[in-house]
Amino acid sequence: MGLLKRFFNQTRKPEGVLGALMLRGMNSGHGELADWGFGHLPPMQAAQIVDLGCGAGRNAGELLKSFPSAHVTAIDYSALSVEKATAYNRKSIDAGRCTLRQGDVSELALPKESFDLATAFETVYFWPGLEKCFAQVASVLKPGGYFLICNESDGLDATGKKFEKIIEGMRCYTAEELEAALRKAGFSEVRAVHHSKKPWICVLARR
Repeated sequence: MGLLKRFFNQTRKPEGVLGALMLRGMNSGHGELADWGFGHLPPMQAAQIVDLGCGAGRNAGELLKSFPSAHVTAIDYSALSVEKATAYNRKSIDAGRCTLRQGDVSELALPKESFDLATAFETVYFWPGLEKCFAQVASVLKPGGYFLICNESDGLDATGKKFEKIIEGMRCYTAEELEAALRKAGFSEVRAVHHSKKPWICVLARR
């Protein structure tokens, strides 16, 4: 595997030097997409939020700003991501407003029906079985809680298809595929939004 391909494969589970380089670019590189996604959240009061696949921690930090009374739990499969996200959110962690954990979304070790909002930015591409993982998310959300998914690829764009061939285990889903899996996992309301100029999609589901 060439160096460039090895670097892009760090997207899935960042490790080592290349993983640290990948994480360094995630916070800035995905910021515009994340902010666009945040803009589709309905007005809500959220006391407990979980950010799944938190990467380097920027989006957890934005959730803390947007919901100043909330506690945010940020989870990632990568130990290095947890380390970087912990450093990024150190002040909030010390203040008792943020918790970082290493974990697997297919087996969430979180209390049931405890969260008002779950978010997943640029991560469901790598989840091992959408319906199973979405059911795990549903189980930790309170009745009426929201799940926000935001992806750069709508599953049809050329760039997304190219990276599917480069990054092992990556799958870019269409909004329709995400909606079907969410409904099978127990979500009752699902709404998808497409960016007007880019292949970005935002899917908001309510338990």
